[in-house]
Amino acid sequence: MRAPVSAVPVLAALAALSLAGCSRDKAPDALETRGATTAAGAPVATAVPADAPVILAFGDSLYAGYQLDQGQSYPARLQAALNAAGVKARVINAGVSGDTTAAARQRLAFTLENQPRKPALVMVGLGGNDMLRGLPPAQTRANLDAILAELKRRGIPVMLTGMLAAPNMGADYVAAFNPIWPALAKKYDAALVPFFLQPIIARPALQLPDHMHPNAQGVDAIVTATQPAVAQALAKALHQNNPSPRA
Repeated sequence: MRAPVSAVPVLAALAALSLAGCSRDKAPDALETRGATTAAGAPVATAVPADAPVILAFGDSLYAGYQLDQGQSYPARLQAALNAAGVKARVINAGVSGDTTAAARQRLAFTLENQPRKPALVMVGLGGNDMLRGLPPAQTRANLDAILAELKRRGIPVMLTGMLAAPNMGADYVAAFNPIWPALAKKYDAALVPFFLQPIIARPALQLPDHMHPNAQGVDAIVTATQPAVAQALAKALHQNNPSPRA
């Protein structure tokens, strides 16, 4: 069902990613909640139907579109890909660069309560900044658990896009950090992308110069890899919210 992550090249690249991430300045913390609209250089070609269900992309810089034009962010390109494939969806960008799981937990209620429409699905993409700062995995797990619990309380299905710890964080850290996403996906019956960055790992041509974030081509590679899972999660969420009557 879920393909295992290829360990050796991924872990080697993660080590470089972690070193690059720890040595750079933290990305801006300004709130960047944006819709996937057309932007110069990266037009969204497919119109979004008025009745399209909403997917809220709630995460950090990997969703926000760090150093990319607005139309090149993951939510913008995912929206375009879904609609081009005949899957009606409006993807709202609730990514904040530099967010830890703790910061995201604090803004969750505000973000949800300021949406014009209740999301049919919330994608949660957090944890990378926790790892880069060496925050305790137990803290990361507790914050993500609280986020998922609140979404469950509100009756909103969830999809997790997971993260892996760099091996130079130490074996104990890796052993505590990496299982967080599969365990929480199982606990909350959430869809799971095991490692969000896998399509760009060890592929510098798909990365920004910081060797952490995807460039525009990298975003498209991630969209290609994740779109089928997102479409499946959305279909399941819509069925849960509007079950067909029994014959």
